[in-house]
Amino acid sequence: MAENGQYVNGTPSSNAPVVDGTAVLQPSIQPHAISADEIALYDRQIRLWGVKAQEKLRSANILVIGMRALGNEISKNLVLAGIGSLTILDDQLVTKDDLGSQFFISELHVGLNRAAAAVSQVRTLNPRVSLHADTDNILQKPPEFYAMFDMIIATDLDLAPLKVINSACRFVNKPFYAAGSHGFYGFIFADLISHNYIIEREKSNIPTQLKAETVTRTVVASHTKTENGKQIEMVSKRELYTPINLANTSPLQPEQISSWRRKLQVPPLLTCLRALWDFQNLAGRLTPTGSREDLEIFTTLATEKHKELQLPTETLRSEFLRSFLQNVGSEIAPVTAFLGGQLAQDVINVLGQREQPIQNFLLFDSDDSKGPVYALHPIFPPLDGPIV
Repeated sequence: MAENGQYVNGTPSSNAPVVDGTAVLQPSIQPHAISADEIALYDRQIRLWGVKAQEKLRSANILVIGMRALGNEISKNLVLAGIGSLTILDDQLVTKDDLGSQFFISELHVGLNRAAAAVSQVRTLNPRVSLHADTDNILQKPPEFYAMFDMIIATDLDLAPLKVINSACRFVNKPFYAAGSHGFYGFIFADLISHNYIIEREKSNIPTQLKAETVTRTVVASHTKTENGKQIEMVSKRELYTPINLANTSPLQPEQISSWRRKLQVPPLLTCLRALWDFQNLAGRLTPTGSREDLEIFTTLATEKHKELQLPTETLRSEFLRSFLQNVGSEIAPVTAFLGGQLAQDVINVLGQREQPIQNFLLFDSDDSKGPVYALHPIFPPLDGPIV
C-alpha cells in the first residue's frame, strides 16, 4: 500500500524510482524552517542543543534496521526528538517471544511483519514525523538504497550482514551505526567515516593549536564568541572512522594496554563479542547451544581473541564466559533502554555536529553498569605538527 507516494509495508508506490530493478524508498522530508508550534513542542530539547540543531534533526531521514527491543528503543527516542522521517526495515514476523520485550506490538500482531506492525504505534508518539515500513530483506538492497538516508542504524544482526551494510554505507558516504543486545550485555559501534563537530568551552589563555590530538582526531578550526560576558571558544574537530570489518580485528590503542592496571580494566565483553562473531561464521548459526562441543569451540575462540588483544588471562573467567553464553540472543528491557538512549543521543549530537561522538566501540555490562568506549582502529603512524 502506498502512502504519500512512498514505500509502505514493503510495497513500492507506482511512482517510486527504480535502481537495478529495485524500488527505492524516498520518504518525504519536512521543509527546513521550523514553526513556532514546533519550537513550543520541542522547547525543552531546543534549550539543550539550540534551534539550528533541531532544524537539522527535523530534516533528517533515518533508517533503522531490525525492530526487536533495541530497535524499539532507538525508534522511540528518535521520533520523540523530532526527526523528519524514519524508515523501519525488518523482514521477520512477530512471534510470541517478541511480546515480552517490545512495547509497540501486542498479541494481535503475532504472525504479522515486525516493521509493519510497529509503524502505526510509533506514529502515535509524534505525528509530525514521517513513518515508513519496509518488509524487505536488507541484504537484497543495493548500495544505492542507502543514499537517500542521512543515517543508517542496524540492530541485532551478526557480523556478516553488518559488514555488507557498512560497506554499502561507505560506498554512498553515509554514516553507519550497529548495535546489539545480549541479555545483560550489549554494544554500540559507530562508523561515521569522517565527521566534523564543534566543542564549546571557555576560552583559555593558551592558544588552541590546529593539529592532530590522536590518530583519529584533529583540531581543524577555532573561533571565539562572547556569551553572557564570557569569551567562549568554538573548537572544530574532525574524527576519522574505521569500518566494522577492520575494527573487529584491530588492536586496542597503546595507551589502553600500556600498564597492567589498564589491561585489567578492559572488560572481557570485547573478547566475547569477537568470539561470538567468529563462532557464528564457523558454525553457521546465531547462538551457541548448550552442548559441550559448542562450549569448547567458543572457549577456544574467546581465549584466542583475548590473547590477540594482549589482555591478562585472569580477566577471562569461566564464570563470565558462562554468563555471556546464557545471555546470547536474549533481551532485557533496562539494557536495551540504556543502549537505545545512548545511541539515539549520539545520533542527535552527530546530526547537530555537537559534542564528541562515540569513537568507535561502546561496551555495556549491566553487572557493573558501565559503558566504556574503545577506539579500535588499524595501527596508524603518529601524526605530528600543525594542520596546513
